[in-house]
Amino acid sequence: MSSIQPAADSVGRAWRTITASYATAFGALEHELGARHGLGVSEFEVLDRLAESADHKFRAQELAEAVHLSQSALSRLIDRLARVGLVERCLCDMDRRGIYVTLTEAGRQRHAEAAPTHHEVLASVLPTELLAPACAVADHPV
Repeated sequence: MSSIQPAADSVGRAWRTITASYATAFGALEHELGARHGLGVSEFEVLDRLAESADHKFRAQELAEAVHLSQSALSRLIDRLARVGLVERCLCDMDRRGIYVTLTEAGRQRHAEAAPTHHEVLASVLPTELLAPACAVADHPV
């Protein structure tokens, strides 16, 4: 006799839908962003967070949390983006130990070129049952 209740089973199905959707979206994004714009998913996510920030910069520690990367993984990613001129590292004026990551003009341009691809891929691969609640929240912000 199984101890899984119907509600728990629906939770399991929801989880499988989410993980399958993530895997599909990640793979499609990695392919399209790489082929069209020379960016990986994490690189785009960093550019996206910086682009939507009012002053186009983030403290490195806060950026790592926002994009779900460890400090060391973000540091390596920022090194790659800085080498091609998409971001810059700056010392924090108030706290000399703090590092800011700033989006450059080239970074803004690359993000602007890649953002439609990102949206197009997500719109084409995410299931409508995942998009509907997100659209409802976007249409009726709290």
